[in-house]
Amino acid sequence: MLKYYVKASEAVRRLRTDKDGVVSLEYVIVAACVCVVVIAAFNTGGSLPGALTSGFAKVTAAIAAL
Repeated sequence: MLKYYVKASEAVRRLRTDKDGVVSLEYVIVAACVCVVVIAAFNTGGSLPGALTSGFAKVTAAIAAL
């Protein structure tokens, strides 16, 4: 039983000192927040989808006029 306790204690100690796992977790959290903001911006039906639609329409009209 002592052997498993020592192994578990060493694993927890290594996990605490490992900084790479923390950095990757932070990237996952930031990516999730960015996804939520983008989804919220496009699903609200507010000014962003309308602005993009009118902007693409203007660009398409300008290209067609050439």
